[in-house]
Amino acid sequence: MIKILHLSDIHLGSGFVHGKINPKTGLNTRLEDFVATLGKCLDRALSEPVDLVLFGGDAFPDATPPPYIQQAFARQFRRLADAEIPAVLLVGNHDQHSQGAGGASLCIYRTLGVPHIIVGDRLETHRIHTHHGDIQVITLPWLTRSTLLTRPETDGLSMSEVGHLLLDRLRAAMEGEVRKLDPTIPTVLLAHLMVDAANYGAERFLAVGKGFTIPLEFLTRDAFDYVALGHVHRHQILSKDPFVVYPGSIERVDFSEEQEEKGFIRVNVDRGSAEVEFCPLPVRSFCTIEVDLTESDDPHSDLLSAIEKKAIEDAVVRVVYQVRPEQLDLIDDADLHTVLEIAHTYTIQAGLVSQMSRSRLPELGVGSAIEPLDALRAYLANREDLKLLADPILEAAKALLAQEEFYIESESGEMEVVQTQLRLL
Repeated sequence: MIKILHLSDIHLGSGFVHGKINPKTGLNTRLEDFVATLGKCLDRALSEPVDLVLFGGDAFPDATPPPYIQQAFARQFRRLADAEIPAVLLVGNHDQHSQGAGGASLCIYRTLGVPHIIVGDRLETHRIHTHHGDIQVITLPWLTRSTLLTRPETDGLSMSEVGHLLLDRLRAAMEGEVRKLDPTIPTVLLAHLMVDAANYGAERFLAVGKGFTIPLEFLTRDAFDYVALGHVHRHQILSKDPFVVYPGSIERVDFSEEQEEKGFIRVNVDRGSAEVEFCPLPVRSFCTIEVDLTESDDPHSDLLSAIEKKAIEDAVVRVVYQVRPEQLDLIDDADLHTVLEIAHTYTIQAGLVSQMSRSRLPELGVGSAIEPLDALRAYLANREDLKLLADPILEAAKALLAQEEFYIESESGEMEVVQTQLRLL
């Protein structure tokens, strides 16, 4: 068995808005959180020790991180090099400059020839010698349609058709790599991509039109003993034959990940089998406190009571409350700040609700479970000014959700094609 530690989506340098400056170091405390969490991952790799570390991409928020952030990342991975533990650093979408046309931030490790560090910036098979035998790692970095859009064969094709063309070419290239494999030793596919079966959340809508979705059956091949993924921040196992696993990000980037458990994957892999363990990490808590005080006789006391029910000490906290204009003077802001001082950082958002405002639609109320299209229909049904546009808006929404084309009527009366595409962060 070859022992592997699989982590991904470090995003070192993210989330500074949720931190504060540490007066002793001059650094943002969220950077210190991310570095400490990365250190815990590599502590495990060194203490066992593992035979190989696989990083699934997105080291930084972008391809040009400040030098002090690059140094923090390099100091951690140098620990592996010093211990002669090989590590494969895969290039993710955030690591690419100009969608891949301008290189990638991680390529500096290959240029410098850092021992035991392998950079995966292309589809390639790496045969790696470990203390418990050899292993093959196929690297598949983030791919975009831009590699094809400027070529004559894509002229006139929709984004969906370009995606199918790119997938066909990727399938052929992957087949070429598979045929070169040594069938007697374990094989891992390390890929940064979006799988159609993945359960992803709000990050899907944060970047548009640059990537495409890979079908799960593309990854579940007999040639692979383990498929190590990166890109989606929520840990999940998409298949068990073979194991296809997103470890998720190692730290919470923002409040959209408030409820997600963070960690890394420990894998024991042999030819034809793999044992997988998710290892949770003790990361900083995020806590949202939402309170509707519009019907309260004592809004300040009720707000404090809601805060006291939550574990906010050393957490990143946001307090969102709603009041009527005449209740504003009943909220003691100084007292509120005093109560929240035990949090790591906090924000307070007060929303004014006018008595003249239209009441919320019952079907769109807090705690309701409703499909996006049904919610849109309910909204449009209550908007007389959008009555004539309701059908085109619904068609456009269906196309967005289906990642297809839709047609709208131009000012000249002609039907124009609008191409849509959504992807994960």
